[in-house]
Amino acid sequence: MSPAAAPQVDRSLILNKERIAFEADKGVGRRASLGLLVLRTDQTIEDEFRFALPDDGIALYGARLFNDVAITPETLAKMSDQVPGTVRLLPDVDFDVIGFACTSGALVIGEDRIAARVHEVLPDVEVTDPVTAVRAALGALGISRIALLTPYMASINHRMRDSLMARGMDIPVMGSFNEPDDNTVARITEASVERALLDIGSSDDCDGVFVSCTSLRLARVVERVERKLGKPVTSSNHALAWHMLRLAGVTDDIPGKGELFRRGL
Repeated sequence: MSPAAAPQVDRSLILNKERIAFEADKGVGRRASLGLLVLRTDQTIEDEFRFALPDDGIALYGARLFNDVAITPETLAKMSDQVPGTVRLLPDVDFDVIGFACTSGALVIGEDRIAARVHEVLPDVEVTDPVTAVRAALGALGISRIALLTPYMASINHRMRDSLMARGMDIPVMGSFNEPDDNTVARITEASVERALLDIGSSDDCDGVFVSCTSLRLARVVERVERKLGKPVTSSNHALAWHMLRLAGVTDDIPGKGELFRRGL
């Protein structure tokens, strides 16, 4: 047997220190760790959350939830079975809050059912969704009579209005872009959203406006729209980010993000 070949010496390596001492802290989420179940088709919510959340100490981890591009009650209902597996795709972190990021899906599946499906994997975590979040938001803002802006088709709009009203909201004013394709909804401009908000929100029959759909962009224009309307405005993403922070115990008064972010639960 021939002798083993001598190991090659890497003469370009001048210094190689092993087992360097280190310290560990609580990581990115030293104040709170938030998990977000995001629709496969959603192109908006991460950007809105990056704008809305405080800069320091808040960790946000997302996992993509399969959904069909066409938004119908049947396709929305099917997402329930995707929730536990999607939660398992999140990293191994001690989460404070898990957010299910689909408004119409929460209404069709049911908020309690979504929480139960999350709790199959993470039994002790707080769970919220845009419907639960906006109800808490409207309570914090002290309003119940709202204008509802959506991108959906009429069948979804009226079902959504009925469901929200059954949860205690008064919705005498409604408007919609009536766009069935979620990929197109994600490209509706902030200027278009602002014009629609000023149009329907100016009605004397509402005290505030709720923008329903995680694909619609509001966060960066909410302060300007509120100044013009003289009324509070929130959205699926806006309310969900606020509610997740508050459930995680982050009580900061955060300027520049709308009236809601100056309110506690």
